[in-house]
Amino acid sequence: MNAPLRKVAIAVLVLFTLLIVNVNVIQVVRAGDLRDDPRNTRTLSEEYNRERGAIVVAGNEIASSVASPPDDPLRYTRTYPQGPLFAPVTGYQSVLATANGLERAENDVLIGDDNRLFGRRIADLFTGRNISGGNVEVTLDPAVQQAAMEGLDGVTGAVVALDPKTGAVLGLASTPTYDPNRLASHDLDAVRAYDSEITPDEGSDDVDPRVNQATSEIYPPGSIFKVVVSAAALAGGDHTPDTVVAAPRDYVLPNTNTPLRNFGNEACDPSGQQRLIDALTISCNTAFAQLGIDLGEDRVRDMAAAFGIDGEKFDMPLTVAGSTVGDIPDDAALGQSSIGQSSVAVTPVQAAMIAAAVANDGSLMRPYLVDSIQAPDLSVIDQTEPEEMSQPVSAEVAEQLTTMMRSVVDNGTGRRARIDGVQVAGKTGTAETGRPDEADHNWFIGFAPADDPTIAVAVFVKNGGGTGGDTSAPIARAVMQAHLGQGN
Repeated sequence: MNAPLRKVAIAVLVLFTLLIVNVNVIQVVRAGDLRDDPRNTRTLSEEYNRERGAIVVAGNEIASSVASPPDDPLRYTRTYPQGPLFAPVTGYQSVLATANGLERAENDVLIGDDNRLFGRRIADLFTGRNISGGNVEVTLDPAVQQAAMEGLDGVTGAVVALDPKTGAVLGLASTPTYDPNRLASHDLDAVRAYDSEITPDEGSDDVDPRVNQATSEIYPPGSIFKVVVSAAALAGGDHTPDTVVAAPRDYVLPNTNTPLRNFGNEACDPSGQQRLIDALTISCNTAFAQLGIDLGEDRVRDMAAAFGIDGEKFDMPLTVAGSTVGDIPDDAALGQSSIGQSSVAVTPVQAAMIAAAVANDGSLMRPYLVDSIQAPDLSVIDQTEPEEMSQPVSAEVAEQLTTMMRSVVDNGTGRRARIDGVQVAGKTGTAETGRPDEADHNWFIGFAPADDPTIAVAVFVKNGGGTGGDTSAPIARAVMQAHLGQGN
């Protein structure tokens, strides 16, 4: 073979080699990504021609598939009987918009591709049955969810309710909400129109209702963070609820000329000092700023991390954004952080976790939303087992914190969370946004009954104005009453 032919042969061989490599990359390496790409119409058609499993709450389907009209090329249509009420949990499945919520997080179960359904798929193959998906049974208390969404009506905010003993999510509310049925429609023009309607204009302050305020957004916690600082003080053994701490009218932060003041520029106590329990009861800023500095950054940061404020996200299976203490460059920032300002930012899920850990004798259980996975024949193929996440404080310290949080509701800023005949423990929070043109955020965390808690709750109202005691505490009361069967 002469030199020119040899060069041509080598070039052809190289091209064929590259072609074979490319085919293998597409068919093997990228197969999963291409299959899961929402633009893959073949996968989309295959999924819509299976009967997708249901999402179930207390025996009732809150998401299910129904047969499409005969002229519809897609065999099944997804439907949400109480759409806006459970939208923060179910999310939606759409032929156009990217799925979210449990529809996305548990997609493999719902379409029947999960490994736990392998035996069922093999049986379907041999019997000729159409492949169908498994069901996802969630932990929600319908009465809690209803009360939470009603309480948030007209505001942007979130409510998270947990069973403190197990971590089961009893309520997960986020507002504003939306109708997932309008995104699940097979009328593509209608879906596009609704998607455009609920998508905020670029640069606007409007909120996309599909963004879950409970799990995906982090906000300054304000005074609810004082529970964490109190825990750090009590756990060190050098403080009790009756320990007297400095509580000046004004506190000039170290190495600054900046005075830190209390809400309404009020004095916490004429003497300039008060017991720790009293400082929490009236939410004294100057006392907790100085207390945090006295404790030191390590003790405050370590206690926050023990409660889960460590910057790490986790799945329940909805992904919960990481909550953080942020940077603390000096004692002035530490003082601000100790009252839940500066760079401290938490999700409402994390806020509920703080209350739940105190309620559960200091043991923080991992939050979970899925109670069980069912095969299409309703047999349970997986059951969630409660799991301890950490032990932020001892049972003794948790009892001291409970006493202090009961005082907040009985005698202090949390009075509007009181429930007749039930002892409630809680803490209010009012957080500055850092923008003078914006109203403060409002928080409340708490649990009931305080002597044997069955529900821990966090309520967040974005830019609610006023105080957490005025805005968020009444919502928390209604949610706890719903769980306890007391109504409003």
